[in-house]
Amino acid sequence: MEAFDYLAPRSLAEVYEAVGNGRRSLFLAGGTDVIVQLREGRRNCDQLIDLKHINELTTYRFGPDGSLEIGAATPLAVLYEDPEVRRRFPALVDAITIIGGIAIQSRASIGGNLCNASPAADSPPALMTLGATLVIGSKAGTRELPVEQFIIGPGQNALQPGEILQTIRVPAQPANSGAFYHRFIPRNEMDIAVASAGARLVLDPSHSRIESATVALGAVAATPLLVPEAAEALRGQAPTAEAFARAGEAAAAAANPITDMRGSVAQRKHLAKVLTVRALERALQRIQEVR
Repeated sequence: MEAFDYLAPRSLAEVYEAVGNGRRSLFLAGGTDVIVQLREGRRNCDQLIDLKHINELTTYRFGPDGSLEIGAATPLAVLYEDPEVRRRFPALVDAITIIGGIAIQSRASIGGNLCNASPAADSPPALMTLGATLVIGSKAGTRELPVEQFIIGPGQNALQPGEILQTIRVPAQPANSGAFYHRFIPRNEMDIAVASAGARLVLDPSHSRIESATVALGAVAATPLLVPEAAEALRGQAPTAEAFARAGEAAAAAANPITDMRGSVAQRKHLAKVLTVRALERALQRIQEVR
């Protein structure tokens, strides 16, 4: 491991000053990935900037419209231990409770999970399902980006030099809606998805027709995928097994996986279908549970 300086700024202004000094920077928003990568020589930097001492990045709040704004370095456990987060955004909790183990979750953050940009990461498909956007900050100001545009390749994200991920914004969910996220792993000791799927349904007031839907996949392409073809297969349909099966077929068709030690192309395409159907079934169940 190469030597580097450790910086612990106390404000966003100090962060932006540090990232503008011309040195190679990495960020510690939890450290559960980057420390391992540095130790193994897979990544290098001149300075490691710890974001855990900045209030705006380590707290969350509900907006007056029911949305949720999450500082990028907020620990996962802090979020899922809040009963209101669990009640309003159960699909987000589905994802963040399976990122590592309990000890990891007391440090790890959604921002770190996103910026690590793994195709198999759990938070991106869940956030895409919920229509989340990201606030990216720099010395020049902020810009917003949909989650589905943030990860641009394995280990690559859309941050430009001098930028950091500041906030994850999850909008209030529509009436008569439900969402669910899950993944397939061969055994509990393996915590990286072979494939994953998230789905959201929005029904009409009578619950007899699907007004809109969202389907997102993980670990079946170079980046997490939003699957508009699956959503289109559901729009205007009754929430039936037949409609869900068509959406599952569209998800499998959109998947572009690889074969590796955890799964084959054929297995991952099959899982894309099965997990999508099951996510839609559980999303529907969540709507029915609160009726």
